[in-house]
Amino acid sequence: MAPAAAATEVEVDAWAARDTSGHLSPFTFSRRATGPGDVKFKILFCGVCHSDLHQIHNDWGNSIYPMVPGHEMVGEVTEVGSEVKAFKVGEIVGVGCLVNSCQTCDPCTQHLEQYCGKKVWTYTDKDYDGTITQGGYSTIMVCRQEFVLKMPTNLPLDAAAPLLCAGITVYSPMKHFQMDVAGKHFGVVGLGGLGHMAVKFGKAFGMTVTVFSTSPSKEKEARELLGADRFIASKDPEQMKAAAGSIDYIIDTVSAAHPLDLYLSTLKLDGKLVMVGIPEKPLSIHAFSLTSARRYVGGSGIGGIKETQEMLDFCGEHNITCLIEKIPISYINTAMERLGKSDVKYRFVIDIANSLKSED
Repeated sequence: MAPAAAATEVEVDAWAARDTSGHLSPFTFSRRATGPGDVKFKILFCGVCHSDLHQIHNDWGNSIYPMVPGHEMVGEVTEVGSEVKAFKVGEIVGVGCLVNSCQTCDPCTQHLEQYCGKKVWTYTDKDYDGTITQGGYSTIMVCRQEFVLKMPTNLPLDAAAPLLCAGITVYSPMKHFQMDVAGKHFGVVGLGGLGHMAVKFGKAFGMTVTVFSTSPSKEKEARELLGADRFIASKDPEQMKAAAGSIDYIIDTVSAAHPLDLYLSTLKLDGKLVMVGIPEKPLSIHAFSLTSARRYVGGSGIGGIKETQEMLDFCGEHNITCLIEKIPISYINTAMERLGKSDVKYRFVIDIANSLKSED
């Protein structure tokens, strides 16, 4: 009897950036064959995160080229390894920001893989086998089963894809810092991809939600489209003064330099401000902004796999999705330009299945 043929790598169509210009163009690469503990799926949709924009330009100094971005991917399972029991062919799954971790350190054993010192990002990172990870602006994904998520069956897949980063990035700190108490006053700084998800979660948790924005023109959409209870133009001194000491918690989603003291002044005694945006330059805080009312400033990064699944299930129960603009892959460079100008409401999502192969 002839020995079984060895599994072979799979060729994948994608779009990649080759250098710090950030220009994306058609690219072909190989993913590993489906191993015993792997899930392979056809990518249907992939969200475009602001971190993708940073990475293609090497703004954080850790980019590896050629780079296929994308860590908000949703697709249909086409193959599972022999050790995989939780997933089956035909099931709709997702992969977010992580594809590997050591699974043995303290954070990993607490289901906090995002804080593992040996975690592996979904793209522009080196995996344990030495290969460079490539993301979801591509047709096929192969991932360890421990990092694959079950998508809610009642949600539209395109609008659910950004939950895998934008959703969990705000959900995780809201849960960890007990910023989910019905009746409390919850503030959201910035009304973009992360901010609008924070508003949706705040309302789902039963809180009174205030949006802070430097753009007064966003008031109508904050109130009418997202259901915010209050809108404050943060550049208006009178509005900010009137809000002093009125907020219990704040999620700060802004990735540009901005004055934290301004927002800290709106917190009540023991109020909490948690950073999820990542400005390129350091931010400053006057100590009195903290000591005058025993206020707290913290930070949070995405979420672990268990918590991400919890978030997805919560979104399924409460019919929470991201507001998106769906695009073909050929539009991605224009989308990146617009993203840099904050010209999107509120997340671009690439229709991979219907545009990648036909337009590359």
